Amino acid sequence: MSEAVNQHTEVSYLEYKGRFKGLFAWIFSTDHKRIGLLYLYSMLVLFSVAALLGLAMKIELIAPGKTIMDAQTYNSFFTLHGITMIFLIVVPGLPAVFGNFFLPIMIGAKDVAFPKLNLLSWWIYIIGAFIALSAQFIGDGPPDTGWTFYAPYSFRTGTNMLPAVTGAFVLGFSSIATGINFIVTIHRMRAPGMTWMKMPLFPWALYGTSWIQVLATPIVGVTLLMIVLERTMQIGFFDPALGGDPILYQHLFWIYSHPAVYIMILPAMGVISEIIPTFARKTIFGYKAIVVSTLAIAFVGYFVWGHHMFTSGMSGTALYTFSILTFFVAIPSAIKIFNWVATLHKASIDIQTPFLWALCFLFVFMVGGLSGMVLGALSTNVHLHDTAFVVAHFHFIVFGGTGYAFFGAIHYWYPKMFGKMYDKSWANIGLAIFFTGFNILYLPMFYLGMTGMPRRYYDYVDEFHGPNIVSSLGALLMISGLIIIITNLVRSAKHGEPAVADPWKGKTLEWTVASPPSLENFEEIPTVTKHPYGYE
Repeated sequence: MSEAVNQHTEVSYLEYKGRFKGLFAWIFSTDHKRIGLLYLYSMLVLFSVAALLGLAMKIELIAPGKTIMDAQTYNSFFTLHGITMIFLIVVPGLPAVFGNFFLPIMIGAKDVAFPKLNLLSWWIYIIGAFIALSAQFIGDGPPDTGWTFYAPYSFRTGTNMLPAVTGAFVLGFSSIATGINFIVTIHRMRAPGMTWMKMPLFPWALYGTSWIQVLATPIVGVTLLMIVLERTMQIGFFDPALGGDPILYQHLFWIYSHPAVYIMILPAMGVISEIIPTFARKTIFGYKAIVVSTLAIAFVGYFVWGHHMFTSGMSGTALYTFSILTFFVAIPSAIKIFNWVATLHKASIDIQTPFLWALCFLFVFMVGGLSGMVLGALSTNVHLHDTAFVVAHFHFIVFGGTGYAFFGAIHYWYPKMFGKMYDKSWANIGLAIFFTGFNILYLPMFYLGMTGMPRRYYDYVDEFHGPNIVSSLGALLMISGLIIIITNLVRSAKHGEPAVADPWKGKTLEWTVASPPSLENFEEIPTVTKHPYGYE
């Protein structure tokens, strides 16, 4: 190997000088690590906007009647909050940021299989985000349908629906491109000696997720396209006046959107499966069971969409079939919980910030999962459907699951990504405030739902006032925790202590390369001889 090439591989990816300078060196880079950070920075901005919208909604709900906004503004806020959080943050979040950054390094590759397609998928993501968010500022007022775009309202409303639906449609292409890239990378680019059963669990989770992205996303793409055609050409797919069926829209939407929940949660489970053995100093319990349960969730997740529609008038046979399947899909998730807890049994635990995030994940994910069983049972679902109970369950799974894993991942891999250590005491203070605020915000919603408060209303009767005050104060506390966490991470990128190659004494391949990694990750491709979690 020539000296020039050697110099290239020794410079960290953050310092590498390519064809372009400044901002262009980032937005035209095909390096998977820079693309991961592009997604991270984009999502941080979008997340901040969506979180502030959520906070504004909670301030509105602090008292009955109009507080800070009218009903139409509230409707447009929860629509934008939902579209941004789901399509722009939670679905792409973990795969796009940590999948891009760490998948090649963890399987011993120099990059993903298709670097240019990888960059293109980020550009499509930004274009889709721009189109979706433009709906707020142009046309006849912001969309007000909620993130689900339910027919027939979505093609009857006078608000500016087309850009929002078109943006979500465009974002699907980014998701599919990333999925294809990861599948090919995992099949074709694993290091010598890394058999399927020697692959770390985060790449396994990304593998299951990628298949869902490739197979399920086209369905929602076509469905959104049908809404566009319905609005512009009055074709009659979903319009009863033209012989269409609005329930068909719900089926098509949830056939994608329930597997999408597993696009959100599988990578989160993969992250937790990396963090727990590292800080327990112990081989993960039941590696094969976790792999099989990952693939089982990806498979069974396709067959449970009807549980979003128990009150829509489906046949009795459909109702109890979907209910039973909903209980089945909980089994692989429960297997993972048992595996993680068993790994911690009699372990030499090193309590660090990423480990605390993983523990909090276990708690909130259990609450979310068990409340999902309540909604999966037909008799209780009829009473709780479209109440605040559903909002609480949804946020415990999606924000509590994916969100906690995301923050766990960034605290776990931060030294590797930026070559700096963050301030651990501030990180722990931020986590404590965030966790407390999160539970004060969402736990009262379970009670509100059981007592009959509907979701998506900007007003409510006086009997719901007390729990809503508690919930709104929880939102303020949670946002305070978020500000501390993000400020600490941003500040540490510049002022943190330099990080060593393996600060947590991890065993997977990303801890064998420099912090931050060189442009091509490895001087020479490693040969894998043992299990990824080889703690003696």
